[in-house]
Amino acid sequence: MLLTLLALVGVGVIGASGALAAVRARLDLFGVVVLGMVTALGGGIARDVLLAISPPTSLVDWRNLVVSGGSALAVFWLHPHVARLRKAVLLADAVGLGLFTTASTVTALGHGAPMHTACLIGMIGGIGGGVLRDVLLREIPFVLRKEIYALAALPGAMVVTLGARLALPAGPVSLAGAALICLVRVLALWRHWNAPIAGADR
Repeated sequence: MLLTLLALVGVGVIGASGALAAVRARLDLFGVVVLGMVTALGGGIARDVLLAISPPTSLVDWRNLVVSGGSALAVFWLHPHVARLRKAVLLADAVGLGLFTTASTVTALGHGAPMHTACLIGMIGGIGGGVLRDVLLREIPFVLRKEIYALAALPGAMVVTLGARLALPAGPVSLAGAALICLVRVLALWRHWNAPIAGADR
Protein backbone atom coordinates (compact mmCIF):
# COMPACT_ATOMS: atom_id res chain seq x y z
CA MET A 1 0.00 0.00 0.00
CA LEU A 2 2.81 2.43 0.87
CA LEU A 3 4.61 1.77 -2.41
CA THR A 4 1.37 2.21 -4.36
CA LEU A 5 0.66 5.51 -2.64
CA LEU A 6 4.19 6.75 -3.29
CA ALA A 7 3.89 5.77 -6.95
CA LEU A 8 0.63 7.71 -7.32
CA VAL A 9 2.18 10.77 -5.70
CA GLY A 10 5.04 10.51 -8.18
CA VAL A 11 2.58 10.23 -11.08
CA GLY A 12 0.82 13.41 -10.01
CA VAL A 13 4.01 15.38 -9.46
CA ILE A 14 5.68 14.39 -12.72
CA GLY A 15 2.44 14.84 -14.64
CA ALA A 16 2.22 18.39 -13.34
CA SER A 17 5.80 19.16 -14.40
CA GLY A 18 5.10 17.84 -17.90
CA ALA A 19 1.91 19.87 -18.14
CA LEU A 20 3.77 23.01 -17.08
CA ALA A 21 6.30 22.46 -19.87
CA ALA A 22 3.39 22.08 -22.31
CA VAL A 23 1.83 25.34 -21.11
CA ARG A 24 5.14 27.14 -21.62
CA ALA A 25 5.29 25.69 -25.15
CA ARG A 26 1.80 27.16 -25.82
CA LEU A 27 0.06 23.81 -26.38
CA ASP A 28 -3.73 23.69 -26.20
CA LEU A 29 -5.77 21.91 -23.52
CA PHE A 30 -5.52 18.54 -25.26
CA GLY A 31 -1.78 18.94 -25.77
CA VAL A 32 -1.24 19.89 -22.12
CA VAL A 33 -3.14 16.83 -20.89
CA VAL A 34 -1.41 14.48 -23.34
CA LEU A 35 2.06 15.78 -22.50
CA GLY A 36 1.34 15.63 -18.79
CA MET A 37 0.18 12.02 -19.04
CA VAL A 38 3.08 11.02 -21.29
CA THR A 39 5.55 12.57 -18.86
CA ALA A 40 3.90 10.87 -15.89
CA LEU A 41 3.45 7.42 -17.42
CA GLY A 42 6.19 7.18 -20.06
CA GLY A 43 8.88 6.01 -17.67
CA GLY A 44 6.66 3.28 -16.22
CA ILE A 45 5.70 2.11 -19.70
CA ALA A 46 9.37 1.96 -20.75
CA ARG A 47 10.13 -0.03 -17.59
CA ASP A 48 7.34 -2.50 -18.28
CA VAL A 49 8.40 -2.95 -21.90
CA LEU A 50 11.92 -3.81 -20.74
CA LEU A 51 10.49 -6.27 -18.20
CA ALA A 52 8.09 -7.79 -20.76
CA ILE A 53 5.06 -6.81 -18.66
CA SER A 54 2.04 -6.69 -20.95
CA PRO A 55 -0.07 -4.65 -20.91
CA PRO A 56 1.96 -2.02 -19.04
CA THR A 57 0.80 -1.59 -15.47
CA SER A 58 0.77 2.18 -15.91
CA LEU A 59 -2.12 1.79 -18.34
CA VAL A 60 -3.93 -1.02 -16.52
CA ASP A 61 -4.42 0.85 -13.25
CA TRP A 62 -7.06 3.53 -13.86
CA ARG A 63 -5.74 5.55 -10.93
CA ASN A 64 -2.58 6.38 -12.89
CA LEU A 65 -4.65 7.82 -15.72
CA VAL A 66 -6.90 9.81 -13.41
CA VAL A 67 -4.07 11.23 -11.30
CA SER A 68 -1.86 12.17 -14.26
CA GLY A 69 -4.73 13.63 -16.28
CA GLY A 70 -6.12 15.44 -13.25
CA SER A 71 -2.79 17.02 -12.35
CA ALA A 72 -2.34 18.16 -15.97
CA LEU A 73 -5.80 19.76 -15.99
CA ALA A 74 -5.06 21.50 -12.69
CA VAL A 75 -1.86 22.97 -14.12
CA PHE A 76 -3.69 24.10 -17.28
CA TRP A 77 -6.16 26.14 -15.24
CA LEU A 78 -3.81 27.24 -12.48
CA HIS A 79 -0.55 27.62 -14.40
CA PRO A 80 -0.03 31.33 -13.56
CA HIS A 81 0.14 30.37 -9.90
CA VAL A 82 2.17 27.21 -10.51
CA ALA A 83 4.71 29.03 -12.69
CA ARG A 84 5.46 31.44 -9.84
CA LEU A 85 6.35 28.50 -7.63
CA ARG A 86 9.50 27.62 -9.58
CA LYS A 87 11.47 26.36 -6.60
CA ALA A 88 8.53 24.32 -5.36
CA VAL A 89 8.08 22.80 -8.83
CA LEU A 90 11.76 21.85 -9.00
CA LEU A 91 11.57 20.31 -5.56
CA ALA A 92 8.42 18.40 -6.51
CA ASP A 93 10.16 17.15 -9.65
CA ALA A 94 13.08 15.91 -7.54
CA VAL A 95 10.64 14.08 -5.27
CA GLY A 96 8.93 12.56 -8.31
CA LEU A 97 12.26 11.40 -9.71
CA GLY A 98 13.05 9.67 -6.43
CA LEU A 99 9.65 8.00 -6.15
CA PHE A 100 9.57 6.80 -9.75
CA THR A 101 13.12 5.48 -9.66
CA THR A 102 12.69 3.50 -6.47
CA ALA A 103 9.28 2.15 -7.50
CA SER A 104 10.69 1.01 -10.85
CA THR A 105 13.68 -0.60 -9.15
CA VAL A 106 11.39 -2.52 -6.78
CA THR A 107 9.29 -3.66 -9.74
CA ALA A 108 12.37 -4.84 -11.62
CA LEU A 109 13.60 -6.81 -8.61
CA GLY A 110 10.15 -8.32 -8.16
CA HIS A 111 10.33 -9.67 -11.70
CA GLY A 112 13.66 -11.34 -11.12
CA ALA A 113 16.00 -8.79 -12.66
CA PRO A 114 19.64 -8.91 -11.48
CA MET A 115 20.78 -6.08 -9.24
CA HIS A 116 22.64 -4.15 -11.93
CA THR A 117 19.73 -4.52 -14.35
CA ALA A 118 17.26 -3.38 -11.71
CA CYS A 119 19.34 -0.23 -11.12
CA LEU A 120 19.36 0.63 -14.82
CA ILE A 121 15.66 -0.08 -15.22
CA GLY A 122 14.97 2.01 -12.12
CA MET A 123 16.83 4.93 -13.65
CA ILE A 124 14.99 4.54 -16.95
CA GLY A 125 11.69 4.44 -15.10
CA GLY A 126 12.63 7.67 -13.34
CA ILE A 127 13.77 9.67 -16.38
CA GLY A 128 11.85 8.03 -19.25
CA GLY A 129 8.82 10.30 -19.06
CA GLY A 130 10.95 13.43 -19.11
CA VAL A 131 12.85 12.17 -22.16
CA LEU A 132 9.58 11.56 -24.03
CA ARG A 133 8.33 15.01 -22.99
CA ASP A 134 11.39 16.72 -24.45
CA VAL A 135 11.25 14.66 -27.65
CA LEU A 136 7.60 15.64 -28.19
CA LEU A 137 8.57 19.28 -27.65
CA ARG A 138 11.41 18.87 -30.18
CA GLU A 139 14.13 19.54 -27.62
CA ILE A 140 17.32 17.70 -26.73
CA PRO A 141 16.32 15.67 -23.66
CA PHE A 142 17.11 17.62 -20.50
CA VAL A 143 18.86 14.65 -18.91
CA LEU A 144 21.46 14.62 -21.72
CA ARG A 145 22.48 18.25 -21.61
CA LYS A 146 22.12 19.91 -18.23
CA GLU A 147 22.58 19.37 -14.52
CA ILE A 148 22.82 16.14 -12.52
CA TYR A 149 19.51 14.37 -13.15
CA ALA A 150 19.85 10.81 -14.42
CA LEU A 151 23.01 10.32 -12.36
CA ALA A 152 21.10 11.36 -9.25
CA ALA A 153 18.75 8.40 -9.75
CA LEU A 154 21.44 5.73 -9.62
CA PRO A 155 22.43 6.02 -5.91
CA GLY A 156 18.80 5.62 -4.84
CA ALA A 157 18.35 2.60 -7.08
CA MET A 158 21.47 1.08 -5.57
CA VAL A 159 20.09 1.61 -2.06
CA VAL A 160 16.93 -0.29 -3.04
CA THR A 161 18.83 -3.21 -4.56
CA LEU A 162 21.18 -3.40 -1.57
CA GLY A 163 18.18 -3.40 0.75
CA ALA A 164 16.63 -6.24 -1.20
CA ARG A 165 19.89 -8.21 -1.01
CA LEU A 166 19.90 -7.74 2.77
CA ALA A 167 16.18 -8.67 2.97
CA LEU A 168 15.24 -5.33 4.52
CA PRO A 169 11.60 -4.07 4.41
CA ALA A 170 10.86 -2.73 0.93
CA GLY A 171 8.81 0.28 2.06
CA PRO A 172 11.35 1.99 4.34
CA VAL A 173 14.22 1.13 2.01
CA SER A 174 12.34 2.68 -0.94
CA LEU A 175 11.71 5.82 1.09
CA ALA A 176 15.40 6.02 1.98
CA GLY A 177 16.38 5.58 -1.67
CA ALA A 178 13.89 8.22 -2.81
CA ALA A 179 15.15 10.62 -0.14
CA LEU A 180 18.75 10.12 -1.30
CA ILE A 181 17.80 10.81 -4.93
CA CYS A 182 15.90 13.92 -3.91
CA LEU A 183 18.84 15.12 -1.82
CA VAL A 184 21.37 14.65 -4.64
CA ARG A 185 19.05 16.38 -7.12
CA VAL A 186 18.42 19.34 -4.81
CA LEU A 187 22.14 19.71 -4.08
CA ALA A 188 22.83 19.64 -7.82
CA LEU A 189 20.34 22.46 -8.35
CA TRP A 190 21.63 24.47 -5.41
CA ARG A 191 25.32 24.07 -6.23
CA HIS A 192 24.81 24.17 -10.03
CA TRP A 193 26.44 20.81 -10.56
CA ASN A 194 26.72 19.62 -14.14
CA ALA A 195 28.24 16.55 -15.74
CA PRO A 196 31.39 17.39 -17.73
CA ILE A 197 31.01 18.09 -21.44
CA ALA A 198 33.52 17.73 -24.25
CA GLY A 199 35.62 20.79 -24.97
CA ALA A 200 35.40 22.68 -28.25
CA ASP A 201 37.56 21.50 -31.15
CA ARG A 202 40.84 23.32 -31.41
